[in-house]
Amino acid sequence: MRLDKFLIKTLQLSKQQRKRLLADHQILIDGHQALSLRQNIDSELQKITVRGQQIISPTEKYYMMYKPEGVICAVKDDQKQTVIDLLRAEDQIEGLYPIGRLDRYTSGLLLLTNNGPLGYRLLHPDHHVEKQYRVKVNGDINEETVALFARGVIIDQDTLCKPAKLIILRHSPTESEALVTLSEGKYHQVKKMFLSAGVKVIELVRLTFGEFSLDQMLKPGEYRELNQAERQLIKQYLSEDIHV
Repeated sequence: MRLDKFLIKTLQLSKQQRKRLLADHQILIDGHQALSLRQNIDSELQKITVRGQQIISPTEKYYMMYKPEGVICAVKDDQKQTVIDLLRAEDQIEGLYPIGRLDRYTSGLLLLTNNGPLGYRLLHPDHHVEKQYRVKVNGDINEETVALFARGVIIDQDTLCKPAKLIILRHSPTESEALVTLSEGKYHQVKKMFLSAGVKVIELVRLTFGEFSLDQMLKPGEYRELNQAERQLIKQYLSEDIHV
């Protein structure tokens, strides 16, 4: 939640009051002066004090889901099942949304939260958040493919992708499997990169998103709240003043 919205929600402060408190250094986050009313905060992960008094807001929620194939990354859709539809009724809280998108036929790690600006920050190009996928393709890949990915693949005729790391797990003339790690999120990027290498993706599973890794105990369609260690990883994205 953005600091200004937090102050409105908890203390019903006017814009002028919020600006005055910030200018007078009366807002502290973990003992440090708040830098901007735009910065993202979480009062469960951080100690927020205003005029020396700690302020606590309603809980921010963070979930990890193993998104299954056939489900879309949307909050609501009249035709197709969404990732929100997979949640228990009590977990379908107001403002909950998926961070980033996996296309309908891609499965794997998906984070969901009701912390408004967090998804923007995690996906912002300045962060260079890496994602790793396990990929199965319908043909052979080799060291030439590895070198191609390392140089940067051209997709959509003239779009040069940033270098990506490709690790071949197994390969044959009819089917191969690999791990690919990249820091971009262009539309259908992984599938288009392999098409540029002459093979088609037949299975795609996201394993990691930044420092978050898919819980191996989760089955497709299952989810859980982030544990305390994972919630602490969120803190690095809360203090930066990226324009939202």
